[in-house]
Amino acid sequence: MKNLESNCSFTILILLGVLILGKSEVYIVTLEGDPVISYSGGVVGFEATAVDSDSDEKIDVTSELVISYARHLEKRHDMLLDMLFDQGTYKKLYSYRHLINGFSVHISPEQAEILGRTRGVKSVDRDWKVRKLTTHTPQFLGLPTGVWPNGGGFDRAGEDIVIGFVDSGIYPHHPSFATHDSDPYGPVAKYRGKCEVDPDTKRSFCNGKIIGAQHFVEAAKTAGAFNKDVDFDSPFDGDGHGSHTASIAAGNNGIPVRMHGFEFGRASGMAPRARIAVYKALYRLFGGFVADVVAAIDQAVHDGVDILNLSVGPNSPPAATKTTFLNPFDATLLAAVKAGVFVAQSAGNGGPFPKTLLSYSPWITSVAAAVDDRRYKNHLTLGNGKILAGIGLSPSTHANRTFTLVAANDVLLDSSNAKNSPFDCQRPEVLNKNLVQGNILLCGYSFNFVTGTASVKKVSQTAKSLGAVGFVLAVENASPGTKFDPVPVGLPGILITDVIKSTELIDYYNISTPRDWTGRVKSFKAVGSIGDGLKPILHKSAPQVALFSSRGPNIKDYSFQDADLLKPDILAPGSLIWAAWAPNGTDEPNYVGEGFAMISGTSMAAPHIAGIAALLKQKYPRWSPAAIKSALMTTSNTLDRAERPLQAQQYSGSEVMSLAPATPFDCGSGHVDPRAALDPGLIFDAGYQDYLGFLCTTPGIDRNEIKNYTNTPCNYTLGHPSNFNTPSITISHLVGTQTVTRTVTNVAEEETYVITARMAPAVAIETSPPAMTLRPGGSRKFSVTLSVRSVTGTYSFGEIRLKGSRGHKVRIPVVAMGYDR
Repeated sequence: MKNLESNCSFTILILLGVLILGKSEVYIVTLEGDPVISYSGGVVGFEATAVDSDSDEKIDVTSELVISYARHLEKRHDMLLDMLFDQGTYKKLYSYRHLINGFSVHISPEQAEILGRTRGVKSVDRDWKVRKLTTHTPQFLGLPTGVWPNGGGFDRAGEDIVIGFVDSGIYPHHPSFATHDSDPYGPVAKYRGKCEVDPDTKRSFCNGKIIGAQHFVEAAKTAGAFNKDVDFDSPFDGDGHGSHTASIAAGNNGIPVRMHGFEFGRASGMAPRARIAVYKALYRLFGGFVADVVAAIDQAVHDGVDILNLSVGPNSPPAATKTTFLNPFDATLLAAVKAGVFVAQSAGNGGPFPKTLLSYSPWITSVAAAVDDRRYKNHLTLGNGKILAGIGLSPSTHANRTFTLVAANDVLLDSSNAKNSPFDCQRPEVLNKNLVQGNILLCGYSFNFVTGTASVKKVSQTAKSLGAVGFVLAVENASPGTKFDPVPVGLPGILITDVIKSTELIDYYNISTPRDWTGRVKSFKAVGSIGDGLKPILHKSAPQVALFSSRGPNIKDYSFQDADLLKPDILAPGSLIWAAWAPNGTDEPNYVGEGFAMISGTSMAAPHIAGIAALLKQKYPRWSPAAIKSALMTTSNTLDRAERPLQAQQYSGSEVMSLAPATPFDCGSGHVDPRAALDPGLIFDAGYQDYLGFLCTTPGIDRNEIKNYTNTPCNYTLGHPSNFNTPSITISHLVGTQTVTRTVTNVAEEETYVITARMAPAVAIETSPPAMTLRPGGSRKFSVTLSVRSVTGTYSFGEIRLKGSRGHKVRIPVVAMGYDR
């Protein structure tokens, strides 16, 4: 800050007469001088506030030292802007003081250039948008019998652990967040967040279970994207996404999932007793802006959360940043991890294509999405005896009866409506009720279902309003990547997703339906019946990597050069997840007005990990975020429930979904196993200096850029980024022979571990020593040597196993690509 104070004056004289031009935008600006979390002294009148990154210490926000230094930083931000620009030509949105030192401001591009040239300003990044990365899983993961009893049962699982959700807010009245049927929630001394009041009802958003609720919207408002009538200028969830993710991680146990008069089981969060802290920064129509998200993260860490869930990722790379690991978003999360906060982030929904990840950095736990063992299938039986498979979470038509099939195009009240796509059955007013009543309505799947302007729910409502006994929705053509999920409806209904099966249905209908010379139907002769789709089928082939889940390899820059760091880190359930919903939420048109929704995405996978991390934090309160991440990764499964290697959903050459053996680029270390994670035996720990070492050792990263974002010079090197002490090994460019090291720490009783390794034939692997004994709390190093046997142009995969004499099994994936030079 001394440079800023002493060098501003000469700059100001030059800039006073500058004409403000161009359309104003929001910029995130970082300045020289440490934020609260890393300030070790040096500014006259202000004592050090830095947090020791190797302890479980948090920022003491009540400390007068922290309050006064944070106030000092904000004054410097205001002074800088006031000296550079005239009042009314800019608008400061936020001061960032705790994790990064900077602010977000609404200014013109010309003003941004001026800021960028000002002494003491380290970076100026134009704000960019982020988007959401959009039951049964507690049993699938073994939580009720294998994990919760160890923590005192579900009514104590996650006790006093605070999970922060940077998302679309919360619907506080949902039973998943209610407190009337549980033991009273007392105060949590470490948490100091505040609760906003609903501007309409004047009631607090908090109830003990929900311990904090705030919203961040200045950047969205400034960009003109915010609409208070639909987005709600409060922590209230107008979307549904935020309530869904919060209940996955920390929703109450055993909440009945009821829709249309049916019960689909009971929903529970991973850590049912954990507290929920809401930091709304995402909105229903436009997603969100990084300036708001960074403000939310900064506030969450200031407030004292233990875990941070981010079911969010960037729409596109930051405009001014070359390195994936260094931008205001990732730098803020690095500071959050330094403060002892575990961060779970969705890997992205760009799968199954390579290099589609949206979560890159080693300090973040990047979560891929799995399909679990539950499938909802149904069938349509035609009058010619053919049985067509489909999906439909609905009751059956009456047993032992068939019903007449009538196509929407053939029951129009006015044939002139044919040009308005009536066949997708979204508008009951254009169809003839007299012809539909008592029959099965046959509808077509249009592009409107992909865009969200049409929905299966609306088809069901149309059919019901016209007196139909059921409906069939046939997919005649589908774009690659179209995802079909079963939708719960109260009326018998089925979606035929296979284009070939849909063609069979249409051919049968046309053959069975006589017409006059104009094409008008003389009589409807096609018949069929719809099966019962309410009961799930449990598959032993689960889990599988979901088709949509983003894949590695990880990239270190926006030229898409491969990084020496494995991503994703871990796999968790993310497909067809039942959880709480906001009744006015519009994120999924099929669930408008409902209390629960069953949706898919890595957005659903990340809160599974956040909740399980809360259980680990409860058992091991002094563990670092890296230790928690290590326990999750090294104990994960690479086999499905039938004891076969995990499979990943892929596209075959014909763009039809197929299965292929999963690699670490699909699933990271494997599928999470909460029971094993609670007793990992060994951990691969890392701290703030290790993360800096990784950055400083990665080729191609500008060291000035590292200093700009971390306020720390590169005084520490790892020799090679692959030496970063993470529970995986990745060498993207292996030439000849390379040796990397890892350090493990024993978190159990004294134990002797035997180390073995295996690798695909193109790369040789050796480990040393062959065995080692560790006392409780002791640490030991081992080395791994990889050698190129043959150059294949593809990655080779393998693993290292450490098998303990007391039964602990520790496994880390190994990834390498060999080159001649």
